[in-house]
Amino acid sequence: MSKGMFHVPLPYNETVLNYAPGSPEKNAIKQEIKALKEKILDIPMIIGGKEVRTGDVRQITAPHDHALILAYFYYGTAEHVNAAIDAALEAREKWQALSWDSRAAIFLKAADLISGPYRAKINAASMLGQSKNVYQAEIDAACEFADFLRYNVHFMSEIYSEQPVSSKGIWNRMEWRPLEGFVYAVTPFNFTSIAGNLSAAPALMGNVVVWKPSDMQVYSAKVIMDIFTEAGLPPGVINMISVDGPVGGKVMSTHPDFVGVHFTGSNEVFNKIWKKIGENISIYNTFPKIVGETGGKDFVIAHSSAHPKQVATALARGSFEYQGQKCSAASRAYLPSNLWPEIQNYLVEDLKSFKMGSPEDFRNFINAVIDEKAFNKITGYIEQAKKDSDRVTIIAGGNYDKTIGWFIEPTVILTSDPMYASMQEEIFGPVLTIYVYDENKYTETLNLVDKTSPYALTGAIFATDRYAIDQALKHLSNSAGNFYINDKPTGAVVGQQPFGGARASGTNDKSGSKLNLYKWVSARTIKENFAPPTDYRYPFMEEE
Repeated sequence: MSKGMFHVPLPYNETVLNYAPGSPEKNAIKQEIKALKEKILDIPMIIGGKEVRTGDVRQITAPHDHALILAYFYYGTAEHVNAAIDAALEAREKWQALSWDSRAAIFLKAADLISGPYRAKINAASMLGQSKNVYQAEIDAACEFADFLRYNVHFMSEIYSEQPVSSKGIWNRMEWRPLEGFVYAVTPFNFTSIAGNLSAAPALMGNVVVWKPSDMQVYSAKVIMDIFTEAGLPPGVINMISVDGPVGGKVMSTHPDFVGVHFTGSNEVFNKIWKKIGENISIYNTFPKIVGETGGKDFVIAHSSAHPKQVATALARGSFEYQGQKCSAASRAYLPSNLWPEIQNYLVEDLKSFKMGSPEDFRNFINAVIDEKAFNKITGYIEQAKKDSDRVTIIAGGNYDKTIGWFIEPTVILTSDPMYASMQEEIFGPVLTIYVYDENKYTETLNLVDKTSPYALTGAIFATDRYAIDQALKHLSNSAGNFYINDKPTGAVVGQQPFGGARASGTNDKSGSKLNLYKWVSARTIKENFAPPTDYRYPFMEEE
């Protein structure tokens, strides 16, 4: 039982290391990569704190090197999903009874492990398993993950301190209770930090979790579980399983103690999850919380007053860092006719200087896409663009090779049709489509930006004309949950730019803010009367 009004340490954003030649961090990451490559890991499921293996063994290879076997992991069935749920529910009573400061201490320790002794390991695992260059791994696996944990502890303390006013003779209190069941976390391959946060955020608020990481992220997911365990997370609070999505989804959606899903992935999968929950709504003990971030078709629009070099740099970084495999990556751009020739020169020049290959070669800016399925989908758009020469032109890139790894050149498509498929559909790869608009038709182009795609995750306006910026802010108010002025639409920082979008991009519950944590509590109001009445009669009942 807590015996004090505790204040948690002030949160801060972890400093991003630069990995300059000869730096301690560069030497450490190279040694860790070497150590990981020298052994093939065995990655079991973790259910109730115990390692679980099955006869269905899957292989993990590096996306940039098919010949590099990193690990083997074990696939489960509905039986294992149910076992994970049982383990979570068994751990629930003790975990929810634990004082909030003890829960906070576990995740604060995890943050320090991530940014300290595990930094090189979690970065190296993300580099090898998800083909991230060292900088992309650093900002994700080490820094953002630690930021999520530290800021979530801070946000939790703020939520708990939010209390109602009390009138004379009354004490009103608010309890922020954990949910009455288990939370199902479904996480993507592209951000190690998201995988950790989607499972950790509900657990921090006192919930128990069944976590299904992406098959393509299991390699770094093991490091996350190792960190949680070393930080003191009790067995059963977070259970890591590997199963087919529909198998896990069916068990989740038909269990009466299911209380919420924390999801990042495709819009298609999220729609199926929501539908199944709706179909089974009568069986649940409480209405489930549904939290999801479901991708984007993120835009950059430049006004005729913008600086061409700034626009080109934002597109080079915002579209192609981590091979465009970010929900926030710029994949459609609307550029004014007066600036297009200069922007094109800068952008093509940048792309020509990109080096592509293994993340183990630190000179490479571009690495491989995640797997064959992604490779085939992305290259399908490129091949279609080559066929549609009457409407589009590939002005950079367009080549790809899967001999050694899943490599696709950063590709820029120029289209005369603002409703062309690659302007509307999420590709999730290194493909940017550009539409050049009449510089005098800015308002009409804002309408195009708003109506072209069903998504509304991130977007950016480049301009020096303040009236043009203000017009874009108002016109595109529902087009992006994260809107950037004279900056690329990627790189949201925890505690600074809470992240999430609406429309087909999700429920906009803003990871990296209190808004997300509110989803994982159920408030109870308590009123205590210090002087209860002893007569039912009211003064109005008396006659003169």
